[in-house]
Amino acid sequence: MKKSVLTRYRVMAYVTAVMLLVLSTCMIFKYGFDTGEDLTFLVSQAHGVLYIIYLVFAFDLGQKARWSFGKLLWVLLSGTIPTAAFFVERTIVRETRPLITDGAPRPASATS
Repeated sequence: MKKSVLTRYRVMAYVTAVMLLVLSTCMIFKYGFDTGEDLTFLVSQAHGVLYIIYLVFAFDLGQKARWSFGKLLWVLLSGTIPTAAFFVERTIVRETRPLITDGAPRPASATS
């Protein structure tokens, strides 16, 4: 697996998580204080498009890392739970970093 696959996922996980927090804040202002209706619409549309991109990148990473269906589903759904994507991203990076090859041959281990 190449490093770029993990990097794309990481970027979109953070972008999606931040946009979901912004959307949650907009929803609080819209329904709690009766303001910001236009901003909520724009942020929700942007989050929707970015979440679809996140789904594509997370699915691609999951296929290359050969995740189980349950793990893939959890990663895909983490973009819909505020702050969950931050924690899931950290776990996924820790688990998939050893799988990265970058196309360069791995050095032979020294044996005596």
